[in-house]
Amino acid sequence: MRELKMDATAARYHRCLELNEMEEFRNEAYENAKIYKEHTKAWHDKNLICTEFQPGQQVLFFNSRLKLFPGKLKSRWSGPFAMVKAFPYGAVELKGRDREIFKVNRQRVKPYLGGPIDTVKNITSYNLCEE
Repeated sequence: MRELKMDATAARYHRCLELNEMEEFRNEAYENAKIYKEHTKAWHDKNLICTEFQPGQQVLFFNSRLKLFPGKLKSRWSGPFAMVKAFPYGAVELKGRDREIFKVNRQRVKPYLGGPIDTVKNITSYNLCEE
């Protein structure tokens, strides 16, 4: 050590200061991450829409397994279905047009706000060139 002209006590003191500074940076990063998570949770909770479903209410069902018709503009919301029963822990029973009752997760349904259901018209059946 004496050959390199280094003072061991000064090096030890300097190293302790660096370790303390790194500990302060770590604590500050931890606090910043905590604040960010709190703000993100508050924003997410503010934007949640609590929906209460009543028996007989019409809802749309999100069918994530619907891959019959490929295309990015195809909607995966199907329905409307009639609400039969809402269970307390997130499940609901739906009744389709053929009177079949099935149980799904409440997160996969949303209220149907449309009017009466008409038969779906096929756009490709119209000839747009003729007037």
